[in-house]
Amino acid sequence: MTKIAIILGSTRSGRAGERVAQWVLEQARERGDADYELIDLAEVDLPQIDEPFPPAMGRYSHPHTQRWATTVAAFDGYVIVTPEYNHSFPGVLKNALDRVYAEWNNKAVGMVSYGVDGGVRAVEALRPVLSALQLAHVSAQVTLNLRTDFAQFGAAFTPGEHQGRALTAMLDQLLSWTNALAQTRTDPS
Repeated sequence: MTKIAIILGSTRSGRAGERVAQWVLEQARERGDADYELIDLAEVDLPQIDEPFPPAMGRYSHPHTQRWATTVAAFDGYVIVTPEYNHSFPGVLKNALDRVYAEWNNKAVGMVSYGVDGGVRAVEALRPVLSALQLAHVSAQVTLNLRTDFAQFGAAFTPGEHQGRALTAMLDQLLSWTNALAQTRTDPS
C-alpha cells in the first residue's frame, strides 16, 4: 500500500499544529486509500545540519541523519503541516528538508498551512525548496485561518466545513501524483 507521511513542521510549545496534524491524519485514514503516518519533528532528533558533506552526495555520517534518511525514504509521498512564521515556514522544517536529498526525490507532497492569513506565504516559501529537492508539490492546499478555523485565536481547532473538502481535494491530487511518480522510482531506465 502507498505510504504517506504527515510531517508536523513546528516544534513550538503550545503549537496549534498538533491539533491540525491530528485532524489531517484522522481524515486521511478514513479514506482507506493509503497508509498514513504522523511524523512530529518535535520527536525527531535533528540538530542543526552537522554533516561534513552536502546532502546530495548521500554520505551521511551521523546516526541521527542516517535514521532521518531511512524515515524519509520509507514513504512514497508527504503532507507537510506548517505554520506561517514571519511570512515563511519554521527553521526546524527547513533543517529537516535540507538534511537529506535523494530520499525526497521523485515523490509528491501536499501542504496544509495555518496562520493569521491561512499560512499561504509559508507554502509559497516552501515551493522553491521542494522543487530543489525534486518533490512534486500539488497545487491544491489547505489554508487554515487563525481567525476563522480556530477558536480564541488558536486555543481550539474548529475547521470550517469547507476545509474538509479542501483536504479531500489535496489528498486526491497527492495520491494521484504519488502513484504516477512511483514509476520513476522503480523504472531502471
